[in-house]
Amino acid sequence: MGTLFAPFGVDVPVLAAPMAGGPTSPELVSAAAGAGSFGFLAGGYKSPEELAAQLRTARGSGIVFGVNLFAPNPTPVALQAYRQYAAALQPVAERLEVTLPAGEPIEDDDHWHDKIGLLLDEPPPVASFTFGIPDRDVVARLRRAGVIVVQTVTSPTEALAAVEAGVDGLIVQAAAAGGHSATLDPARPVPDVALPGLVTAVRGVTGVPIVAAGGIAGPGQVAEAIRAGAEAVMVGTLLLRADEAGTSATHRAALADPRFTTTVVTHAFTGRPARALRNDFTDRFGPLAPHGYPALHHLTSPIRKAAAQTGQAELLHLWAGTGFRAARTESAVAAIERLASGL
Repeated sequence: MGTLFAPFGVDVPVLAAPMAGGPTSPELVSAAAGAGSFGFLAGGYKSPEELAAQLRTARGSGIVFGVNLFAPNPTPVALQAYRQYAAALQPVAERLEVTLPAGEPIEDDDHWHDKIGLLLDEPPPVASFTFGIPDRDVVARLRRAGVIVVQTVTSPTEALAAVEAGVDGLIVQAAAAGGHSATLDPARPVPDVALPGLVTAVRGVTGVPIVAAGGIAGPGQVAEAIRAGAEAVMVGTLLLRADEAGTSATHRAALADPRFTTTVVTHAFTGRPARALRNDFTDRFGPLAPHGYPALHHLTSPIRKAAAQTGQAELLHLWAGTGFRAARTESAVAAIERLASGL
């Protein structure tokens, strides 16, 4: 391991990504630590109270861990476009017997200030951020509290901005990654650059440690990212079917279902670009959806929850990277050890 995680005794450079919405559980983070690796709790979408409870669980297990937060970087949605999209979704909501949020779009900051306060009161070893870059004051306060601060970026330009804010390291995310892109400009397509090339490009403009993420499907790709200059890789999709993951049964089954053959980048579910298995929802609503985060996240949330609970994969946000077929039903330890076997 390189300099970023070596102080915590991490000797397996395959880290467990934070996957908001349920897949990343304290058990998954603990399992990663048990494999000699390192995992991140997913603070996004949780209330401060829920996050505090998970922090207590992780600390109580005696492991080292990180916490990921969504840094505010809203994409406000035009009211008329929002209403038109809500109207288009209404028949689906009625079929699922759920009620969509009424009134104005919900434009919140995911309890940003409360969550930062929580991390400052009880500092975790590492904090990572995505969607936006915290301002220099927040980064400096966390570092003074003993927290290693890491920023997720998708380009050399974003990497330079993060380093300017004072972060200790970077998570370099390629377009092949499953779930939300960390791009700072959600309205612009993320360049489809292979992960090793992106790591090389970021290393060319920064001198901080790099963790590589995005589309990793096997030990060969792990080795390629390390050779390109990353000190570790981070995987999410390949842990979605792990025994310890909190992934819904509907999502787990879809990852192995032969009718789902490809992934697509869509903003139909949340208003931000995210890679998911292509399904009826992405086909039907992808062309209709406006950009607008977090408003669309809140708008579609009742539909997505009902779809997960009732096994309707065609209506669910089936986050998945391009290497999703390599995800297996196994322990997280087995998955991490398999990915690290080529090093």
